[in-house]
Amino acid sequence: MAFISSGYNPDKPMENRISDIGPQKYDLFYPPVIAKNKGKWLYHEIIKPGVLVHVAESGDEVYTVRVGGARLMSVTHIREICENADKHCGGHLRFTTRNNIEFMVDDKSRVDPLIKDLESRKFTGGSFQFPIGGTGAGVTN
Repeated sequence: MAFISSGYNPDKPMENRISDIGPQKYDLFYPPVIAKNKGKWLYHEIIKPGVLVHVAESGDEVYTVRVGGARLMSVTHIREICENADKHCGGHLRFTTRNNIEFMVDDKSRVDPLIKDLESRKFTGGSFQFPIGGTGAGVTN
């Protein structure tokens, strides 16, 4: 029997059974400052187009840099997005419902290096790979 070779025991069918196959719960992947302050945000401000700050009751701040994304992305482009998140944001990022990408940092001093890195990345035709904007009086995806 094929199942016996894989460790299945017909006398104890529930033994070593994997019962939950699928994605893990989304809130396990929040950045630490977001998880700590969930539901406790006081306000947010748009610092400049594409850059927001969210302030929590605890005084914690989260700076978000929103960049335009595409509905269809290549694996190479997604790897570059993840590279930016790993380098500047502790590996955390968020996709909005309109396919924009939000890079979140908890320290204001990390915003400018992130923006400089994003602005330095261009396609061979010269356009920005990660155009910053989409907040306030701006164009979004």
